Amino acid sequence: MYAYWETVPTRWKDNDVYGHVNNAVHYSMMDTVINSWLIGVAGLDVHDGDVIGLCVESHCVYRSSVSFPEPVRVGLRVGHLGRSSVRYELGLLREDGETVVADGHFVHVFVDRGTRRPAGIPGPLRKAMETLVVT
Repeated sequence: MYAYWETVPTRWKDNDVYGHVNNAVHYSMMDTVINSWLIGVAGLDVHDGDVIGLCVESHCVYRSSVSFPEPVRVGLRVGHLGRSSVRYELGLLREDGETVVADGHFVHVFVDRGTRRPAGIPGPLRKAMETLVVT
């Protein structure tokens, strides 16, 4: 189960020569939903905040194909929340909400903007992330 959902439209250019959305687009959709949530819901200031999240790991398993113009439903949850890192888990589903297109994860390590050294996830951001923890 996922705590947050967002619909991501596919674009004409997302289809590859085989007539389905290219695998690199799945990563882009996951990254977009994570950052959309971080900025729009959790309040991460990507321009002037003290900390930034760097992706140190990503993974995707492809389950079925999807093609333009079908939108993709992307579910987001937090699988692990550490002191300075978070593992986001995502599910990409067809518009029917039942057929899994892909699932994967991203790991962000939060670092000080200036030094790029690991930094604790600030309180308000952590509190928002806790709402995505699904047990």
